[in-house]
Amino acid sequence: MPLVDLRSDTVTLPSPAMRAAMAAASVGDDQYGEDPTMNRLQEQVAALLGKEAALWLPSGTMANQVALRVLTRPGDDVIVSRECHAVWHETGGSAANAGVQFTEIGRNGTFTDAEMLAALKPRGHVIYPPTTLVEIENTHNRSGGVIFPQAEAERICASARARGAATYLDGARLWNAAIACRRVPAELAAPFDLVGVALSKGLGAPGGSLLAGRRELIQSAQRYRRMAGGAMRQVGFYAAAGIYALDENLARLAEDHANARRIAERLAGSRRIVLDPEAVQTNILVFRLAEGAPDAPSVVARAAKLGVLVFAFDARTLRAVTHLDVSREQCERAAAVLLEIVEGPV
Repeated sequence: MPLVDLRSDTVTLPSPAMRAAMAAASVGDDQYGEDPTMNRLQEQVAALLGKEAALWLPSGTMANQVALRVLTRPGDDVIVSRECHAVWHETGGSAANAGVQFTEIGRNGTFTDAEMLAALKPRGHVIYPPTTLVEIENTHNRSGGVIFPQAEAERICASARARGAATYLDGARLWNAAIACRRVPAELAAPFDLVGVALSKGLGAPGGSLLAGRRELIQSAQRYRRMAGGAMRQVGFYAAAGIYALDENLARLAEDHANARRIAERLAGSRRIVLDPEAVQTNILVFRLAEGAPDAPSVVARAAKLGVLVFAFDARTLRAVTHLDVSREQCERAAAVLLEIVEGPV
């Protein structure tokens, strides 16, 4: 029986049709701006996000790191949500590369305009570093794919701009947010100076993220991409996969959301699992193991032996992520396996 891999939506493999699109791609030297397929992808993403220009980067982490270089200076303060990707999942890159410090606020992946204003540090203060950037992650990974409320994001961006702070949207899974709340991506991206999106998560491309924003910001991002080693040559193969993913795999994200909710509804029936199915808004479910249940590493190890792969955030927290390479039936089997382990002897 094949593995049901729910560790992340990055584990997907290119479909035969995506591979065919990659093989047929026209390519050129992207550092000279001569890769026609990459140029087409960048124009497509800029249009989808309602921005002047877009720039492809090899990974989402590099996109986040380049965004910090563009929008901050060493020693600056950046306001973010608690447990955001830039703080928890980029191996300290923000300190090493951009030299910034973070102020984490809010809870469950979101924060309010009032909380942001209370945390914002003014320029010119004798002690505090200036807050020059406010960053929002939408959807929020460690909070279980939570969607950031758009009205609050608009208030936050307006307040930040009025106080001279830039705004960045870490929208690696912005496509999921758009599908779940029935909004076009450009509407979710509109309040932000710079937006990052990924193609290698829910959309199933083998790699690549993009930054989108005003043309002068993207020109600055090109320099920092090169500095980080992310300027590549004939990358039209990646671009073709991204174009295929946007054209063919965007609408179907709703299936992943439905599968995540099915797993959540099954798991929530156990008194040894702490999980509210209503809180599962997209394709990520994060749940706690209550007293009496095995610890998370034990569940991960036992589930793997039964053909189900999940990810442990800590000793008693697990994450499962649905994606295009797992079917409804496989998700139901995964839920049954997890329940069997959790309800069994410790």
